[in-house]
Amino acid sequence: MGILSTSGSFTRYAIVEEMTGTLTSEIPDRLAKFSFRDIDGTADERSYGWVCLEDWLDSHWRAAPPDKAHYMAFTLRLDTRRISPAVMKKHLILAVKAEKQAMKDEGKGFLSKDRKQEIKDQVRLKLMTKTLPVPAVFDVVWNLRDNRVLLATTNSKVRLLFEEFFTLSFGVNLEPLTPYFLARRLVDQSKYAIIDDLEPSAFTA
Repeated sequence: MGILSTSGSFTRYAIVEEMTGTLTSEIPDRLAKFSFRDIDGTADERSYGWVCLEDWLDSHWRAAPPDKAHYMAFTLRLDTRRISPAVMKKHLILAVKAEKQAMKDEGKGFLSKDRKQEIKDQVRLKLMTKTLPVPAVFDVVWNLRDNRVLLATTNSKVRLLFEEFFTLSFGVNLEPLTPYFLARRLVDQSKYAIIDDLEPSAFTA
């Protein structure tokens, strides 16, 4: 669920580096530079980028600007093409049978491993062009006053993608505000070793 929903799951982050006024003013341009690129007319497996919070089909922020008072609000859109393993298997078998029949007609009797891989790649590319990518969106809210960021998901794979793409887009790193990282922020560096040595406790019998 997104930021504008009545409920949802979120991951909290803090920006590691000190923010500068220059970066703050550059955020809209950086969002545009790393905005989402559509892959409907291609055979690409995946595409991701920033889009408008109010309209995830808008990668130019025509519906609404990303700045909301002292917040920046935008969305990470991720489109992924997936071919069903069963569909891939079916069409690969058909393609291999057709190749063997053609070889038989030509008096050839051996299908090499490299040729099998070539056929597999051709089948995959053909199916990719016929498969529509499935979109997914994950809202982001960036508080510019305290440099905290909310991501509307707790999915580990999406979080990793978001963290790396956020750094690529804005040149700053994110630190997840888990209990461990929060504890490190509250104590002196001399106490880090104590936190690192803590072990979880089981509160159930």
